Amino acid sequence: MVLAVVIGVGAGIGSIVFRWCVETFTRFFSGHADYAASPGAGNPHAPWLGPCFVLLAPVVGGLLYGPLVHRFAKEARGHGVPRVMLAVAQRGGRISPKVAVVKTLAPALCIGSGGSVGREGPIVQIGSSLGSALGRVTKVTEGRMRLLVACGAAGGIAATFNAPLAGVFFAMELILGTFSAEAIGATVLASVTASVIGRAAFGNLAFLRLPDFHVDHLGQYALFAALGVVAGVVGVGFSRFLYLVEDACDWLWRGPEWLRPAVGGVALGAVLLVLPQMYGVGYPVLEKATEGGYAVGFLLLLLVGKMLATSLTIGIGGSGGVFAPSLFIGAMLGSGYGSLVHRLLPGSAGAVGAYALVGMGAVFAGAARAPITAVVILFELTGEYSIILPLMLAIVLATATSRLLSGDTVYTLKLRRRGIDLDGPVPGARIGTQRVDAVMEPLPSPLPASTVLADSAGLLSLSGHGALPVVDDHGAYVGVVTAQAVAEALAERPDDAPAVVGLLAQSPPPVLADQPLVQALHTLLSVAGTGVPVLASERGEPVGWLSHQSALRAVRTTA
Repeated sequence: MVLAVVIGVGAGIGSIVFRWCVETFTRFFSGHADYAASPGAGNPHAPWLGPCFVLLAPVVGGLLYGPLVHRFAKEARGHGVPRVMLAVAQRGGRISPKVAVVKTLAPALCIGSGGSVGREGPIVQIGSSLGSALGRVTKVTEGRMRLLVACGAAGGIAATFNAPLAGVFFAMELILGTFSAEAIGATVLASVTASVIGRAAFGNLAFLRLPDFHVDHLGQYALFAALGVVAGVVGVGFSRFLYLVEDACDWLWRGPEWLRPAVGGVALGAVLLVLPQMYGVGYPVLEKATEGGYAVGFLLLLLVGKMLATSLTIGIGGSGGVFAPSLFIGAMLGSGYGSLVHRLLPGSAGAVGAYALVGMGAVFAGAARAPITAVVILFELTGEYSIILPLMLAIVLATATSRLLSGDTVYTLKLRRRGIDLDGPVPGARIGTQRVDAVMEPLPSPLPASTVLADSAGLLSLSGHGALPVVDDHGAYVGVVTAQAVAEALAERPDDAPAVVGLLAQSPPPVLADQPLVQALHTLLSVAGTGVPVLASERGEPVGWLSHQSALRAVRTTA
């Protein structure tokens, strides 16, 4: 708890420093606090260049942050959330402390010089590296180290966006990938602490100020549902396009990596000259879109432009997040969709801004596949609760659509393209690469479903297993009964009311014979008892038994 509070303080201060750096570099390169609020204007520091200064700003910025990243922390390149997810999943939460410094300067230089990326990736990496550094100093266990990294991520999100709840759920859903009482307690402490510091510096206002929206007609729910499906497709499309452009940049570039952002900045500058609204994060443009300030055609142009500008910024070696761009893309999609619907159904469509808000959350959910985070963060970023029901509906449908179209998210796809599977074995690990049928034990004698509880208790105690398979009268596999379930039933059931084990049998997540052992271990750790049956196929008969001891035999077989 003490460490979580300390990390919250560090993340809060880190977010203040980072946002100050972004604003300072933006003023230096553009002459404005946020150039997206005055697109097409000249730089007052170089008025003779007019709006053409955007051709030079990304080049100069690349000359500054390119060598910085290449020399001190190459992991600071790109959007940092996948790096944090990898550190938690396979590296015991270990992140180099240099990342905190480099990830403060490099993304600030990138965004300030026109990079069309967001702030959440850098601040997550900054907070996480602080948590990892504190864990190393205090020599905590690996489990606690992972939790401290998640606390840093939660504190960073909470402070920079004034969204304490979103910070907690972001850390749980995307960084840790699990929910537990201890994890929630620690991340809440870090998030609240960082939020208090952030609010002291930035005020207690919603990050985006939007007008009130309401659902005035039940038929609007069908319109929001359709938007959710479309947003899911767009979210997946954004993920694919992002890495398609990155591949193209990798294929084209043959020079030193430290020079790549500067040379690539020429192409980014050309995009900014055509669409200056793409300069930086772009929240002023997003707000204007939710207010209905753009025509449908221009909204679609902004949508495509943001995909291109963000992908190009990441592809040339820039540093920044993809959360804010996904919100931007969602706002443009939602506003355009709402405008079209309003023309077709003027009496029942409702406000255009409501569709923009829903589109923001739905596209993020489609790209990141984090529905809880999407709902909570949209509520906290806007302070708008009136359309929570259509927001939840669209986000769930966007998540489902994304899952149908792709097995990866915008974060995990970056890792998988490098041959890294967060659910797979760590490269070089002694356990994990083997197939389950190579290490499984013979199947223990199953219990008939008609066995009374008292008899089954004796058989379970003699079996050496914490669970046994159960079969029906015809010998067909029914499920598994655990010693814990039988003991609880005997303690609660009167002696004169016998029951059979078939009523207590449950079906654990299937473990298949041809499955990698590392995936089966996740199932083994999540179920009660000391083992699970190994099935021949998804709905097949059990052919063996996997326990912790049989998994450890993989060490002997590979020695």
